[in-house]
Amino acid sequence: MNILNQKKLKQLRKQVHDKNKKAFTEDYLEQIKKYEHLFQEFPQITFLTHNIIESARLISQGLLPQSLPLLQIPDTFQDELFQSILKKYPMGNPKGDELWNTYSQALPKFDKLLRSYRDYLEEHYGMWAYISAPFIKDLAGFLNKEPTLEVMAGNGYISAGLRNYDQTLMTTDSKGWTQENETGKHTLTEIEPLDALAAWDKYHDVVKYVIMSWSPDGIPVDWQLLQKMRQTNPKVILICIGEKFGSSGSHQFWQHANYIDPENTKKLNQHFTHFDLVHDQVYLIQ
Repeated sequence: MNILNQKKLKQLRKQVHDKNKKAFTEDYLEQIKKYEHLFQEFPQITFLTHNIIESARLISQGLLPQSLPLLQIPDTFQDELFQSILKKYPMGNPKGDELWNTYSQALPKFDKLLRSYRDYLEEHYGMWAYISAPFIKDLAGFLNKEPTLEVMAGNGYISAGLRNYDQTLMTTDSKGWTQENETGKHTLTEIEPLDALAAWDKYHDVVKYVIMSWSPDGIPVDWQLLQKMRQTNPKVILICIGEKFGSSGSHQFWQHANYIDPENTKKLNQHFTHFDLVHDQVYLIQ
């Protein structure tokens, strides 16, 4: 297969994935509520559903959500489920068997639903990194009102949160993704229409920090930005949020980044917790 056909096949697969994801997330919260009702007797499950529902409620109102627990069914839950049925019905009882079958068939579907919360946020709100209120408080403390440039701001979740702490900010985004997804369609704050390189050219001599969250996967603009920063103002610290060698950013960027200040990096990640299989985190880079 030639390169052109490989690219076309990749595009077709992506279109099918996007179509399936959209169909899956259309009634996402209704499905969550359905399983919450089904497992209402089990607090370890309703704890997860309550967190998702409250998180989605706040985001829908343009507010930053709370931190999330790991959205995963506990390993011991199936055994606990079986024991709870045995307490109500003796072994072999048809009603007990029916209830067990209902729960058993629901668990893998519910597990998939939990792991799809990030897809729901991307599809409906263009939120790629999960930005919580506790994390923004930590970030504001670190920035300490020093002039800061945010590039690739998307819908502006980070800058909107920081402005509540009177943070000095220049918030920018190319607005180049509005035709492809929800990024840029639900802005929470004023965003200047500049791509990352143009934003750096304009503000490089007045900022102490640059924030970059979830640079597009496989596109080397993050590496181009880092090289420009090193050439024109190497003292500026890049606060990068992403999954190292994962689903965000370019390989060149992660390979050539100089990771600094492990103590403050650890503090910034205190409330930037993983809730699914994506292991994004905060990095301080020069």
